[in-house]
Amino acid sequence: MMRNFDSDCIFCKIAQGEIPSEIVYQDEKVTAFKDLSPKAPVHVLIIPNGHYSDLNDCGEEDAEWMGQVLLTAARIAREQGIGESGYRVIVNAGPDAGQTVFHLHYHLLGGKPMAFTV
Repeated sequence: MMRNFDSDCIFCKIAQGEIPSEIVYQDEKVTAFKDLSPKAPVHVLIIPNGHYSDLNDCGEEDAEWMGQVLLTAARIAREQGIGESGYRVIVNAGPDAGQTVFHLHYHLLGGKPMAFTV
C-alpha cells in the first residue's frame, strides 16, 4: 500500500498538482516530470506518489510500485526517443550519494553519450 503524502515535501506537492511541473507521466502509483536542472537532453524524475525518504525507507510491501518505476522509466525512454540509443536510471540514497531532495526519486537520463564517473 502506498504511503500518504507529506505536506512539507516539494515532490509530494508536485505529485498532487500543488506545484506546477512538466509532468510526462502519472498514474495512481508514480509521477514522472522533467528535471528543472537537466544534466542531459532527457532528464526526467520518477517518484512514488506516496512519501518515502529514500530506498532505505522501502520494504518488501513496496516491491510492486518499485517495479512500476522501472517499467515507467523504460516507457518514458521510448516515448522520449532514447529507448534504442540508451539511457541511465539512477537513484541516490542519502547525502553522501548526492541526494538533495529527501523524497525517493529516480533520474532517467539520456540523449547523449555518458561516461561512468564516481
